[in-house]
Amino acid sequence: MGTENRSFDSPEEHRELDKTSIDILRFGDAEVGRFTFEPSWKWSECIKPAVGTDRCQNDHVGYLTSGRMIVEDADGAQTEISAGMAYRIPPGHDAWIVGDEAAVALEFKSAGDYAVAK
Repeated sequence: MGTENRSFDSPEEHRELDKTSIDILRFGDAEVGRFTFEPSWKWSECIKPAVGTDRCQNDHVGYLTSGRMIVEDADGAQTEISAGMAYRIPPGHDAWIVGDEAAVALEFKSAGDYAVAK
């Protein structure tokens, strides 16, 4: 198989949840997700009802292209991620958007499992 490319203008999968838009591109056994979180988004309010877990159980690896978010680990430690930062967020967290700008992230791990009931 040769080089592949895709556009988020035509994702293989699109999901809409409260203040959340998810587009997924698949490349064999790999995937890339584009997550858009609107201002006032909070995982425990917008995604928790759909998945039924107390905290997000996904292991995220990604890059924030716009906006800012706070991630709170299970031990209560908080980390701010802002546009231009790559990140890894381990399972067992909550997160929320800071400010009036939507946050857009490109995710390279667990995008296909995000916001899916466990």
